[in-house]
Amino acid sequence: MKNIQLGWVGLGNMGNPMVLNLLKAGFNVSVFNRTKEKEAPLLAAGAKSANSLQDLMETCDVILTMLSNDAAVKEVFEGPSGLLSKANSGKTIINMSTVSPETSRYLNTICNQHQVAFIDAPVSGSVKPAQDGTLVILVGATTENFKVAKPIFDVLGKIAIHVGEPGVASSAKLAINYLLGLNLQGIAETVLFAEKNGVSKEDMLNIINQGACGNGITNIKTPAILSDSYPAAFALKHLVKDLGLAKAAGLDSPLIHPLYDSYAAAEKEGLGDQDVMAIISSLKSK
Repeated sequence: MKNIQLGWVGLGNMGNPMVLNLLKAGFNVSVFNRTKEKEAPLLAAGAKSANSLQDLMETCDVILTMLSNDAAVKEVFEGPSGLLSKANSGKTIINMSTVSPETSRYLNTICNQHQVAFIDAPVSGSVKPAQDGTLVILVGATTENFKVAKPIFDVLGKIAIHVGEPGVASSAKLAINYLLGLNLQGIAETVLFAEKNGVSKEDMLNIINQGACGNGITNIKTPAILSDSYPAAFALKHLVKDLGLAKAAGLDSPLIHPLYDSYAAAEKEGLGDQDVMAIISSLKSK
């Protein structure tokens, strides 16, 4: 499997460490990014630079994309110079970006029309798990395609969960990010309520983390809350996007509407590029 040529599109906070892990594991990787400077550390680590998306598609066996939103992904797939702009049957494209279930099903359809295999594989986890290779990878694919991609996923994550056909993984990603939003809003409201009533945030977070309500995300975000500093591991604006996608996909539960409104307000207040935990800054100002 490591003898195949991989291609990668999208070298943001997640893409860069994921490619580095593939290179360290011995995979051959070619990269393409519109901002060429972002390729430099990967080229130094042994990656090749592709001249274009078409070049990547022609020279690679499996192409992975990690992009910011549905529009960017569709442009890479079906733009005038996109991955599918020329005939390259027999290839596999794995989209690891978070997009709507509808978009994943659409990408699967157009890939099939070009005789290209498509895998829907968004991830649960932010920059640190991407660096450590401990992402949770949610996979929508045929059983055969999942088996083909599994060695790649084994490098990028601690587990790859095959949840169904393309589109189902995107639904799973929106569901887990909804729970993430609920968790973070809950932590923020709890800490602020406690502080208003004489309980320090240090003590309240210790109570949370030592009890049954503590979990992975409460522990991860505790240092940021204590220091009141929120550099983006997962930018708040991306959660706003994902909550909006969940609503558009049919999530109409009692908590989704106030949750979305809360995060959307925080983005409008200028917190979009900060970490999702910056929701506490927005709520504190209310």
